[in-house]
Amino acid sequence: MKTRRFFSLFFLLVLMASLVLTPASAADEESGVTPPELHCEAMLLVDANTGRMVYGKNEHEQMYPASLTKIMTALLVLEAVDSGQLSLDQQITATESAMEGLAADGSTAGIQAGEILTVEQLLQCMLIVSANEACNILAEQVSGSVDAFVDAMNAKAEALGCEGTHFVNATGLHDSQHYTTAWDLYLITKEAMKHEDFMRICDTARATIPATNLSEERNLYTTNYLIDTWRSLGYIYSNAHGIKTGSTDEAGHCLVSSATEGSLSFISVALGGPRETLADGEIRTYSFFDTREMFKWAFQNFSYQTVLEETELVKEVSVALSKVDHVSVHPASDVEVLLPNGTDPASLKRTLDLESPLDAPITEGQVLGTLTLSLNDEVVATVDLLASHDVEASGLLVFGRNVQNFFSSTAVKVVGIVLLVLAAALVLWKLTVGRRRYRYGRSVTRRSGGGGYRGRRRR
Repeated sequence: MKTRRFFSLFFLLVLMASLVLTPASAADEESGVTPPELHCEAMLLVDANTGRMVYGKNEHEQMYPASLTKIMTALLVLEAVDSGQLSLDQQITATESAMEGLAADGSTAGIQAGEILTVEQLLQCMLIVSANEACNILAEQVSGSVDAFVDAMNAKAEALGCEGTHFVNATGLHDSQHYTTAWDLYLITKEAMKHEDFMRICDTARATIPATNLSEERNLYTTNYLIDTWRSLGYIYSNAHGIKTGSTDEAGHCLVSSATEGSLSFISVALGGPRETLADGEIRTYSFFDTREMFKWAFQNFSYQTVLEETELVKEVSVALSKVDHVSVHPASDVEVLLPNGTDPASLKRTLDLESPLDAPITEGQVLGTLTLSLNDEVVATVDLLASHDVEASGLLVFGRNVQNFFSSTAVKVVGIVLLVLAAALVLWKLTVGRRRYRYGRSVTRRSGGGGYRGRRRR
């Protein structure tokens, strides 16, 4: 009998567990939030419009960036252009020192010492075919030396909030002290993308550099398989735009890319991607494969949803110092959030940061607080809350509050205590020293006035 009860209870618990767990699993599948299988050691996908991370894997782990370093190099060069220090059509002569320390088997555009190219042509060589010598030539032009330029790279990384980055060179050639993180590369790339010339060059699949004083015409073909099929088939992705590839034995295959479809736009980082030969003989480079799969997953499963409207009255807040006892608050604007398809906006957790009561006067449109929206403990949006109408202050109530505040202030309290002490001291003095002096004074007067010789006067 006991055995039967045990098994009955056991199967009942199993049944209850299955009923509880099955809907959650189904919900995950229906929402599409489960990403595809990814093979790179570190990956990151960020909503380019809001900066919100959509997917992260080891995004803060320090890793070797290889030629993704050139994104920072290009950023500093383009900042020099914006400041007027350089111009894109400015001609630069390649120096012997710029060729020093470069790996013989490293990426190159075949630029020779003494050759003259423009800043834009050098950027094309650096960003399209990943030419290492172009980095050093530009670094010397911007900072006077490669070492000084590297110092500027590290200073810029720190200014951008990169906490896991240290550069040793401008090219990305391997060095154990040359490292960064997927998140830091996103911060650097986001800053570089503010420059139109950066994306214009990075998104160029093929370019031609006219003959120079030391070279015939050059044809440049991008190393990015997502935007061109010249080097490899099977990875092209029509939504992709740029940005930069990199690979060394130590870093593996790396890629920073972006993609746009309709209102959606993403920035991706892939580090430490392997390359393997599949059973059918295909040689697969996972920096490209994983990035493309992640983009496809994001576009298929995420969309912007309006989770707050400007006209919504979020809350009535108590008001003091007025005959009106409350004011309504509404969002400063409509709020759109990137969410998994099928997510109910009502499921977002709302956290209000509002003082209560608020003191009048209050002006329509005045910022009174904030509203934070969270999904699964992740903040997805924060918006200011504005007063929906004016609230006038009551003069009598304001006067009463001012009087109360005056007498409750520390200075007034100190003065009051001092006055009380002085008054008590005066009373005490009157009751002691003052009374004795008065008594003795009257006594002397009586003796002097009535204490003379009272004999008869002689006539």
